[in-house]
Amino acid sequence: MVPIVSLWMPIAVAAVLVFVVSAVVHMVLRYHNSDYRALPRESETLAGLRQAALTPGMYVFPHCANPKEMSSPEMVARYKQGPVGHLTVMASSPPAMGKHLSQWFVYCVLVGFFTAYLAGHTLAPGAHYLAVFRVTGAAAFMAYGLGRATDSIWMGHPWSSTVKQVIDGLLYALVTAGAFGWLWPR
Repeated sequence: MVPIVSLWMPIAVAAVLVFVVSAVVHMVLRYHNSDYRALPRESETLAGLRQAALTPGMYVFPHCANPKEMSSPEMVARYKQGPVGHLTVMASSPPAMGKHLSQWFVYCVLVGFFTAYLAGHTLAPGAHYLAVFRVTGAAAFMAYGLGRATDSIWMGHPWSSTVKQVIDGLLYALVTAGAFGWLWPR
């Protein structure tokens, strides 16, 4: 067993490396740009949404408050008529990139912490690089990559977008595993 305090360096280095790799993915490679489309007749659509006075939150349409009503003829007709979807409304302000980037970095540290927790309880000091790489890579991939599939399963996100996010998660997991393998206590 390796105490978590002995793993602060790989946690920090992994978080920084994942942060840098994610910046390269999103700012240089930019292959996620095709994941988002503009609304048709955006001005008119946004004017209609403004009139609705939506507050920040998650919306589903058509809305059905009681699951028993989902099979009612009225709800079935509303689903068939469409559109059907999920909508996330954020506060009306320019994107707060500092806030988003800070939250992303904290998430990277948390993934590193729980990866270290798992590895520290399954590997001994001086464990071989590949053993550390496999355990930490698998743990990090579960955190960074696998959870995105639920967006396609339940929220209707295109699978092409999810596949790209899973690939991102694999890159982040490989970087995390490399950092832990390199800095594992001897």
